[in-house]
Amino acid sequence: MTALPALGLLRECRAIRTLTLPGLIRLVTEIDDNGPISRHRGSLQGALGDLPLGQLRHAIDTARDLGLIHARGHAMARYQLTASGKDLAELYDNAARWARTRQLPSPTSDFVTRIQHALQAEDDGAKHTGAAAEPPAPRAALSEWLTAHPRVLRQDATRSSAAEEAGRAA
Repeated sequence: MTALPALGLLRECRAIRTLTLPGLIRLVTEIDDNGPISRHRGSLQGALGDLPLGQLRHAIDTARDLGLIHARGHAMARYQLTASGKDLAELYDNAARWARTRQLPSPTSDFVTRIQHALQAEDDGAKHTGAAAEPPAPRAALSEWLTAHPRVLRQDATRSSAAEEAGRAA
């Protein structure tokens, strides 16, 4: 095994860990489902009020760093999805649908948990469909998305994971 594929695998694992952060999933899907979030004071917390403030700030910073959202300072619609953010929202929807039809990880799982399970799963497709060890559809779609959006692979996700843990503790 050469160092290059190992580095690529490490980067993909970090990207997956970042893309499955609950706050990021919630932010991207909220904007996708309900449109841009207004710049009026409290609009962001109103839309995602159940997230701790630290987790919400981290989600916004991560989404900006990854090029998933952009903020327009003077426009009424402050946070909008970029093209890659819209593609990721579609990937999230498909992953949740895939997991829901298979009742993964459990029949009563919520949207975020289903996405996390579908995108982090290595070989659940083989276990549930009887197929040879092939990645589940969401994981394959995620690999394609990462190839189309290499910026995510170049980001250092170590900061994301540490900050996310700090946000959970807040």
